[in-house]
Amino acid sequence: MAVPKSKVTKSRQGMRRSHDKLAKGSYREDKETGELHRPHHIDPKTGMYRGRQVTEPKM
Repeated sequence: MAVPKSKVTKSRQGMRRSHDKLAKGSYREDKETGELHRPHHIDPKTGMYRGRQVTEPKM
């Protein structure tokens, strides 16, 4: 049966977990409308993706 040799301190535990945080989402500005949207995603306001109309625009 596995038993830890010593207690992991709160400091060491926090140092290990310091890399587990979530990164903020990146956004880019649309060249035509100036709206912010996620890269490689459809612009929700216009429905455009890479210069093509993909979905109906939400108005």
